[in-house]
Amino acid sequence: MFKNEKTWGTFVENNSTDEFHKKFDGAIEEIRKDFGRNYPVIIGGKEVFSNNQFQVRSPADKNLILANFPLASKEDALHAIGTAKDAFYKWSLVTYEKRVQIFREVADIFAQDKFRLAAILSFENGKNRLEAMGDLDESIDFMRFYAEQLEENQGFSKETHSANKNEKTRSVLKPYGVWGVISPFNFPSAISIGMSVGALIMGNTVVLKPSSDSPISAFKFVEAIYSKLPPAAVNFVTGSGKIVGQTILESPLVSGIAFTGSKEVGISGFNTFVGSTPRPFISEMGGKNPAIIAKTADLEKATDGVLRAAFGYSGQKCSACSRVYVQKDVAGQFVEKLVAKTRLLKIGKPWEKDSYVSPVINESAMKKFQKAVDLAKKGGKIVCGGSIPSDPQLKNGNFVEPTIVVGLPKDHELVREELFVPFVCVEEFDSFDEAIAESNKSNYGLTAGIFSQDKTEIESFLNKIEAGVTYVNRSASATTGAMVGAQPFVGWKDSGISGKGAGGAYYLLQFVREQTQTRCE
Repeated sequence: MFKNEKTWGTFVENNSTDEFHKKFDGAIEEIRKDFGRNYPVIIGGKEVFSNNQFQVRSPADKNLILANFPLASKEDALHAIGTAKDAFYKWSLVTYEKRVQIFREVADIFAQDKFRLAAILSFENGKNRLEAMGDLDESIDFMRFYAEQLEENQGFSKETHSANKNEKTRSVLKPYGVWGVISPFNFPSAISIGMSVGALIMGNTVVLKPSSDSPISAFKFVEAIYSKLPPAAVNFVTGSGKIVGQTILESPLVSGIAFTGSKEVGISGFNTFVGSTPRPFISEMGGKNPAIIAKTADLEKATDGVLRAAFGYSGQKCSACSRVYVQKDVAGQFVEKLVAKTRLLKIGKPWEKDSYVSPVINESAMKKFQKAVDLAKKGGKIVCGGSIPSDPQLKNGNFVEPTIVVGLPKDHELVREELFVPFVCVEEFDSFDEAIAESNKSNYGLTAGIFSQDKTEIESFLNKIEAGVTYVNRSASATTGAMVGAQPFVGWKDSGISGKGAGGAYYLLQFVREQTQTRCE
């Protein structure tokens, strides 16, 4: 029976959080030995090194060179696609029972090595300890949950009723072929693994192109699994999105794409990939996620929920809360409490025990933050944050202050557009219908939350909100923190194309197509 990993929660329940931190500290010392290592691409079942490389530096300390990866060429990407195509039939004919076994074995490997893998992730993309471990837990959950789904559905093959006495008919879901998997920086383990496993466990082969900001975690997955599969069933290719990613999107040998990233890149990729041939394109493309705070809300829970959703991993989650609609009766109290709690958050190196606020991923994100601050000063009022931290220990990292803005016009670009930085806009509303209407004005529809004690308002929210993942009175996080198997992660409108949620019962069906088999006696 599937059960979420929940490492930190288990240590809390066992009153052994000191042991968690001791293990994390030990893992940090261990992984430091590998800093600056040269990594290969993996194509056709072989590790291939190159002198043409790019460096991976920690966003928390850009003086730390974590790894060197090959800057793959178009020819490298085409080779990976070609070998994946050649490997398809061999892998697709492996029994579903064997595929289930393989992914459970890899999940166990990750579970045994989770502290070291989480520590790598913390340096690589800047997540604090708890966020990094959550990323690893989700990776393990994806492998185990999808294995269970495949097993429970007996490989998605079943008999149908016979239309004629001399016929026996069966419906079989079969893999497409080669899938290109293009993963983002913010969940370098969970999302790259979740998409790759979805394709692989259903019998497809994969060419995985990770974000150049955080390729180490994706490599660790491919390193753990590729020798367990037929050669070239999974390929790992690093490099430029304009070269490697574009080559994958343009190749006629690629049967499907799984993508997570920005709306602009996703829509462009979709148009390129399906322009002349109908092929599946699974995407999750961000959000501008609202939280509604009604006058009956518990403001302690509401401020905790918004703070964690807005500033966890510095707002660099597709599900981050970036706009809040508060009823005028309690707006002043809400903002006062939220500001007070935000000012207590510790900005620091993410691998340090007490750090909460992470760095943003790169220079481009820093510039986006500064642009947002400038716009906020002109159009509204910054009541918290809005600066670069002055702590000299943070000067080599991409650190910014969690920022709260009030008083912006309701149609301001900061209220409409996804920023992916720790920046939240607080707006006031009179009637509940107004709050729903403003929440739904966005082109995005990923997550949404509400804090209210009015059952009628809650039902109205759930009935009318245009979002794929919703939360009611959730102090743990108003809009983030979906758990595999419990809360399928699905985007509506411009937040996604398929309408099927990762970590849900319908996700695997996207990687296969139905074949009806009728045999006559």
